[in-house]
Amino acid sequence: MKTLIEAIQSGNLSAFSSPDMKVYAPSFTQVDGTSLLLVKTEAGKKLIAVGEGSLYDQLDGEAVDGAKVAPLSHENRLVLNTFLPYTAPQAFGTQVATMGLGDRLGIASPGHIQTIRGKDIRPVLAQQSIRELALTGRTYEDVLDAAAYAVFQEGYKDGYGADGDHLKKEADIEYALRLGFTMLTLDCSENIDNTIESLSETEIAAKYEQLPAHVRSHYEQRYLETAADVPGATLDYSREALQKDVLIYDAAINFMEAIYRKYIATLDRAVDFEISIDETATPTSPEAHYLVANELRERGVTIFSMAPRFCGEFQKGIDYIGDIAQFERELASHAAIAVHFEYKLSIHSGSDKFSVFPLIGQYTKGLFHIKTAGTNWLEAVRVVAKVNPSLYRRMHQYALEHFEEATAYYHVTTDIDAIVPLADVTDAELPNYMEENNARQLLHITYGLLLQAKNANGSKTFADEFFQTLADQEDTFAAGLRHHIGKHLELLGK
Repeated sequence: MKTLIEAIQSGNLSAFSSPDMKVYAPSFTQVDGTSLLLVKTEAGKKLIAVGEGSLYDQLDGEAVDGAKVAPLSHENRLVLNTFLPYTAPQAFGTQVATMGLGDRLGIASPGHIQTIRGKDIRPVLAQQSIRELALTGRTYEDVLDAAAYAVFQEGYKDGYGADGDHLKKEADIEYALRLGFTMLTLDCSENIDNTIESLSETEIAAKYEQLPAHVRSHYEQRYLETAADVPGATLDYSREALQKDVLIYDAAINFMEAIYRKYIATLDRAVDFEISIDETATPTSPEAHYLVANELRERGVTIFSMAPRFCGEFQKGIDYIGDIAQFERELASHAAIAVHFEYKLSIHSGSDKFSVFPLIGQYTKGLFHIKTAGTNWLEAVRVVAKVNPSLYRRMHQYALEHFEEATAYYHVTTDIDAIVPLADVTDAELPNYMEENNARQLLHITYGLLLQAKNANGSKTFADEFFQTLADQEDTFAAGLRHHIGKHLELLGK
């Protein structure tokens, strides 16, 4: 430790070498008499503070050889946020492309930062839904802590965001905003009427007539009597389609406005407010997208982005499924609507949609928000398949046995019978499972079950060995993310 402290004091970290300690040189920083560095020891990652001053005094840690060894605790993260503002999340607004990276494990952000650094796009490193927190056993405090320490570790000062993703309940919205999340994705699915699509035209007309006369008059005047004028968008309203859209989205629009007025408009800081209408029974037509956006504009609701449900299938962990020509036609209108209303188009379940990434980059002119999450978990599983085949085989088998349970959380079209049996695959071939759609989805949607699985004695069945493997293979995991997420960015034009 003494030689490390001497290296920190001199600022010459290249002079330090130890087989028992890894030094993250980009983290080295000096603040008002305190020199600070992140290292990894046999006991895990630690902050090493040398010197004096308020930062040194406020860090909670153990005095060792005239320095302070501090854990990566929640309390110490708050101290870093105070003295090193770049370690705290920020809102980005609509004038730069953003990518939600969804680090479910709390260990992927260094690789994400290495991938995105220097590119014309900003990372939303802390991005989790309440569902994901429940499946991984984490809290929003854990999510923010992991992102902030990754930013410090990498010395990344270009800014990152924190997204309370797919939030539906006011208690969850309050929780995320109270902690300082800088983006809120409002999931409107529970206020969208998915029963309308199955009704006949006669039933839809009858249900529409039950709406108050002033509501019907409002929509008819704005969309049937007044032509929509959005350069680049093809919009054609029929009475029947309008009736359906009003029945599907009217309550959701009221919900959006209420949340905006109560939680966003009253804040004394910037928050990127995203509207999610992608979890619906049917795709969002350009006409429905325009209607929602136009109503929000009328009501004075300012948003950062909107996520429609596109035609085709945006399933987890695999490429786009559907008619690409139709997708391109509708994407052109969706992107034009977003430009018209001065927000960004948001693409959910955006990981691995390689066949449509160039179109997204083209029609949004490089200004978009795209969300990924599970693909980072799959890159971690790929590492396990390469270096710990025994663990991978046990995880794979468990996933097969619990696949149906996992489908309660995710919509996929996985064909389990098409997955090559484990017994027919050599250890060297195990990583190939990450190249096959059915196997990818099998491992993708069972992540929560795998991480939470316990033995009869209460110990974790897989999680402890899984995280230890990834800790030992930290650089391999980061390299995999640089390659995989880098492919996303390249095809998106970044």
